[in-house]
Amino acid sequence: MPQRRILVTAALPYANGDIHIGHLVEYIQTDIWVRFQKLRGHECRFFCADDTHGTAIMIRARQEGRSEEALIADVREKHIADFTGFNIEFDNYGSTNSEQNRKVCHQIWSSLREAGLVHEKEVTQLFDVQENTFLADRFVKGTCPKCKATDQYGDNCDKCGSTYTPADLIDPVSTLSNTTPELRTASHLFVRIEDLHGFLDEWTQSGHHLQSEVANYLKGHFLGDPLRDWDISRPAPYFGFEIPDSPGNFWYVWFDAPIGYIASTLEWCENNNEDFDKWWKNPETEVHHFIGKDITYFHTLFWPAMLKTSGFNLPEKVHIHGFLTVDGEKMSKSKGTFVKAATYLNHLDPACLRYYYASKLGSRLDDLDLNLDEFVQKVNSDLVGKVVNLASRSAKFVAQTGLSSAYPDDEGLFEYGASRSEAIATAYENCDYNGAMREILALADRANKYVEDQKPWELRKDEDRQQELQDICTIALNLFRQIVVYLTPVLPRLSGQTGELLNDPITSWDQAQTPLTGTSVSKFQHMFKRIEEKQVDAMTEEAKEDAVAAESEVAASQWNDSGDALEAEPMSEECTIDDFVKVDLRVARIVEANSVPEANKLLQLTLSLGGDERRNVFAGIKAAYEPEELIGRLVICCANLKPRKMRFGTSEGMVLASGPGGKDVFLLSPDEGAVPGQRVH
Repeated sequence: MPQRRILVTAALPYANGDIHIGHLVEYIQTDIWVRFQKLRGHECRFFCADDTHGTAIMIRARQEGRSEEALIADVREKHIADFTGFNIEFDNYGSTNSEQNRKVCHQIWSSLREAGLVHEKEVTQLFDVQENTFLADRFVKGTCPKCKATDQYGDNCDKCGSTYTPADLIDPVSTLSNTTPELRTASHLFVRIEDLHGFLDEWTQSGHHLQSEVANYLKGHFLGDPLRDWDISRPAPYFGFEIPDSPGNFWYVWFDAPIGYIASTLEWCENNNEDFDKWWKNPETEVHHFIGKDITYFHTLFWPAMLKTSGFNLPEKVHIHGFLTVDGEKMSKSKGTFVKAATYLNHLDPACLRYYYASKLGSRLDDLDLNLDEFVQKVNSDLVGKVVNLASRSAKFVAQTGLSSAYPDDEGLFEYGASRSEAIATAYENCDYNGAMREILALADRANKYVEDQKPWELRKDEDRQQELQDICTIALNLFRQIVVYLTPVLPRLSGQTGELLNDPITSWDQAQTPLTGTSVSKFQHMFKRIEEKQVDAMTEEAKEDAVAAESEVAASQWNDSGDALEAEPMSEECTIDDFVKVDLRVARIVEANSVPEANKLLQLTLSLGGDERRNVFAGIKAAYEPEELIGRLVICCANLKPRKMRFGTSEGMVLASGPGGKDVFLLSPDEGAVPGQRVH
């Protein structure tokens, strides 16, 4: 088999959030494909990077009081930890905020300029005055101009499906500041890809580079009409690379993000003394992109146009996949099914998710559903009950003798497994992992039937049949090893454990063709634990807690609340619930308010608790409130406070307020609907 040179990328995760199990559909899928190619002996490299530019990064950094560079460095560390936890192995993981990316952006920009594809025109957009930034579609919400559905984003309505611009929204609001944005006009740079319409039509419709449904989608929705110009600049302020020949304008994040694929390769080449042109400017190198269906447009029209114009390799294949649902629905924070990668790893083995995704992924764009009940059952049945079970029921019987010196007669089982090699390889190659897993598990079923029929656990009791026992266990362990070779792209840790058990590391796909004989067998170490439902329940509970904490953090960040007040008046010692319930807090209405001439700080309040119940209270709020503005107001009072005699009269309670005192006093009031006499719980 001739060796191929393959460059593989996965879509760049945005440096504004955590990796979650939805993202992992793509990264696990890509990692499996790369590991398969390497196992087949091909020169395959996997490149990715953090997508770090844009308004969202700039605003978040501002809210958190740190630089964009500090923010993206922190997120990068978390992303790499998540990927490592799931055994996702990149040859290089870069950043779009690197000098390599700036360099390649300049090269491609120069090519687009020289080809006469760049032009300038005025664009009117919504502008957030408070945050001092133009607003992308996702940062505006309002009422749909067509169906009048509320709380819709600035590009399309999820109720009626209409598309529009943010300026078309009724009552638009910036999601960054909750303020009403205003329309402003700025000069933007555009790339005219209509000039490459013929090339794009040929490339997308060739039948080689895209799934058929993707090619048909592009033909029906875009290529039948002139291709719209691509807006690739944003005016300052913007976190990104300033355009060298257009001061004050920055490349839009969607311009430099895919260029990050090339830049990550360049960084790897510089660190490993590799020839960069061999990877991106040599027709013998295959470029494969793995992406979600939501970014099809950019990767199948704009990106090939950029590559063609600038002389870089075009993708041999863009592998596009669907989204993840959980229990048949969109991932939900409230239900605990929006699970971060780190949360999953707190409770479950990453191999379980890698295998489950592989068992579900096909070559089409269908969404993948993670059914949590099936997840438990499938992993326990397939991996524990069928695969690892082969080793656990046989390895211990040959720990002293090792494998037989010659491979015994197994009635053609190993030979049959070897004959399925190319069918399984073809399924992997075509991203039909579901088909590959079916083939492999069918081999496991045949192997388990053999072990069940031979009953080595009974033979071990018969001293006269020990050679037969060794032969049976040699067959069982070789069938196990053959299955694990085929599963190595999906379960790299199990592959490593198998190499240690049989003292022969799995490094090549061809190892499934030849049985192992005469080698020692190490003491069997536990390889895989059954999943318990309580582990899944604990994971979803933590995910719910993550969601609540995240919402609190967002709220705190949005309002940018200072810690000065808490620092000025630190928390009191903790109390028990028994201490707290002694205090009877009630809603009260101020029915009379008077100044106390003899006191500089006090107002005299008459509080109604409903019916004929009244309280006379002296409150130190004179500097903050005029008596007449308090009449009729609902407040919270401590109704069972022991009366205190003062020289102006007796105070029979206390109204609750916050603030340090003087003019900075703020009475606490209940929400609308509360009535006098209600207890505050």
